[in-house]
Formats: sequence, C-alpha cells, structure tokens
Amino acid sequence: MQDRPGKSRENDPTIEDVAAAAGVSIRTVSRVLNKSPKVNAETRSRIEAEIERLHFRPSLRARAFAMRRSFLIGLVHNDRNALVLDSIQRGIVELTAARGYELIVHPTPLEAGAAIGDVIGFAERSRVDGLVILPPVSGVAGLAAALDAAQVPAVALSSVPIEGFAGVILSDERAAGAQVARHLLDLGHRRLAIINGPADTASAMERRAGFLEEAARQADASVAEAFGDYAFESGGKAAHLLLDLAQRPTAIFAANDIMAAGVLKVAANRGIDVPADLSVVGFDGSLLTRMLTPALTSVLRPFGAMAAAAADQLIARIEGMPPPAPFHATLHILPAETTGPAPRCEATA
Repeated sequence: MQDRPGKSRENDPTIEDVAAAAGVSIRTVSRVLNKSPKVNAETRSRIEAEIERLHFRPSLRARAFAMRRSFLIGLVHNDRNALVLDSIQRGIVELTAARGYELIVHPTPLEAGAAIGDVIGFAERSRVDGLVILPPVSGVAGLAAALDAAQVPAVALSSVPIEGFAGVILSDERAAGAQVARHLLDLGHRRLAIINGPADTASAMERRAGFLEEAARQADASVAEAFGDYAFESGGKAAHLLLDLAQRPTAIFAANDIMAAGVLKVAANRGIDVPADLSVVGFDGSLLTRMLTPALTSVLRPFGAMAAAAADQLIARIEGMPPPAPFHATLHILPAETTGPAPRCEATA
C-alpha cells in the first residue's frame, strides 16, 4: 500500500490490528518488527504473514516514541572528497535502510576543542541513536571519552587503534604504503617521491611510514618528500616542487587520488609522459581513477564495506545485540595506466 501525497493514514492497519489477527500481544509484534531473537519461529512466521496480508507499515514516529529511540544514525566527517563520502554513505544506507534507520550527515571542524563540542552538540540536537565517525575526526584527542560521558554510542573508522572507542573499523594503511613502494621498486624505479597528506592526520602518516620503510629496504633507492592537504591544488604545487629537483623522481606516490590528479595535470603541462617518463600512484581507489586519462594506479580502500561494517557494529550496540564478527579492511594496489618500468636513462630532465 503506497501513500499518495496528502493521503491520511488514519485507516491504515495498526500494530494492534496485526496483533489481533495473529492472536499475539502487541509486544510480541514489536519484537518481530525489531528482529528480536526472543520470538519462536512459528510465531514469527505467523506474525510476518499477517503483516504482509494487512500491508502493515510501522510508523517510524510511533516506533521511536515507544522505544525511546529516534532510529537515526549520524555520520560525522571532515572530508572534502565527495567521491569518498558518496561511497561511505552508500555503504551505510544500504545496511541501515534494511534495518529501519535513517542517516544524517554532519561535517565538523577538526580542532580538538571545537570538534568535541560540535559533535556532542550535533548528537544532542539531532537525537541520533549513535554515530559513525570518520577519520580524521575519529582521531581527535578526547572525543571518545566525551562521547562515552554523554552516553552516545559511536563506532570509528581509523588506520590505527583508538583508545576509548568500543568499536573501531581498522584499515592497515601502513602496509598499503609499503605495497606502493614495492610496486614501484619492482618496476625498477629508484628515484621515488611521496606527496604526503596533512602531518597531523594519522592515516597520512601511516601511509608515509609504510612507504619510507619499504623504500629504505632498497639500498640504492632515494625518496624525496613534499606535503599536501589532500586537495587537488596542493598535489599540483607539490608536483612542481618535486619535478624541479636536480635529481627529478621517476615515480611519485600521492597520498590520495585527488592530489595524484594534480600531479598528472602538472606532468601533462610540462610535456612529461606518464608512465614512460614518470609513474604516478594515488590512494583511495575512488571513481576518479577511472575518469582520468591515463587511468590512475591507486590503492583501493573498500569504503562501502568498511562503512557498512561500522553501521552494523553500531546498530548491534544500540539494540543490545551481540557484536558482529570483527571487520578488518584489506587494502591492495590496483595497477592501471599511470605506472610502468623506470626510464632507461634517469638523467635529469
């Protein structure tokens, strides 16, 4: 039964109607609607049959009032990358929609004092049942303790364990950084460069550490460094600095796809052939990698699966259910058209 605009639901079947038809209590119907394990299979089947026969649709407002919950989940972030956010939101919504929850997205400042007050204020105003918190906000010092004190359930995504969060979805970005260095070294590159993300961001520093550690295993390899802020413009600015070096790198690892796109633009403007003269690697494995020409080699982060796992953990906490199996995101490099063998002649251009 579909609602038409302006149509009243006064004559729609109620939870009382379902209970009467199934010969059970309203509480038992409520348990079935909330997927409680406390209802036996035969009773559950009978109630579900009456729900379908009557075309019953529970009122979210009434359900929330009765259970003293809002059935809202908040997504807190400080990320300007629309492609990454879209993947994360889709991953959460695919799971929450099936469980009867809605998603509210909230950007927050990154400074510790401002971030904590902003996140707590958002949770109180919106009355969300819990929060999924993305990096780098998840790494803000004191945030986990503040959420715990405010009794706001939260699950964090992070590249490193975070003390205080009951649930953390981890991705090993240090190992991924090492994968990138090994990929380039195996292609014969010895003059490497890295464009790091913000120095106060754990994920960026994990990528950097893994890349440098692996490169250091190769005695004749060198690594030049520049810093960006994950924005396209910063990738281009860093690329100019690196390509102006007397010993110009033959391979550049940018700590996200957007900065890598900046590198590709600078290379094109300078007449540097990618990958014949310069190999480029990004990080995220976002849709952007397939939109660029040449297609960008990148590290794939399974944002959708990570986000869905975080939402699954959070809903289990909200509903007092046993926690789902731990989820650890595996990152791997996806070779494409921007990486190739090192130039035979590595003389400076």
